[in-house]
Amino acid sequence: MNDPLALAALVWIALVGVVLAFVDFSVHRLPDRLTLPAFAGAAVFFAAANLAHFAWALLGSLALSGLYLVLALANPAGMGLGDVKLALSLGLALGWFGWLAVVYGAASGFLLSGIFAAAMLLSGKLTRKDSIPHGPFMLLGTLAAITWLT
Repeated sequence: MNDPLALAALVWIALVGVVLAFVDFSVHRLPDRLTLPAFAGAAVFFAAANLAHFAWALLGSLALSGLYLVLALANPAGMGLGDVKLALSLGLALGWFGWLAVVYGAASGFLLSGIFAAAMLLSGKLTRKDSIPHGPFMLLGTLAAITWLT
């Protein structure tokens, strides 16, 4: 990554994301106090880096959060609005790298979440009635997609 402002945006999301992952694993919530500043801070850095490129990244943000909103409305017990709000900043970061990154990031999050759930079910540490937090896997999927595509 050659642009220090875009790198600052990614670092900001990563820093807030680490806190969000721990909170989500602990209490199965992604609080607005963290998800919204993650998006706002990243948006400022990305917009300052390149306004035209930021517009495309913003479309990725809206697309990913729109997908999560549809999932949250379809099954509120399975996906929460915190995931929708986290998808704003993750979609922004993925959108910065293009549509392929948005698709790979979203798919990777679900894949990693599914692998974790299957392992926990097979080990007997979870039952089918238990829930797992999805936020940490959204963050890992974003990291995996960006790492793989850059």
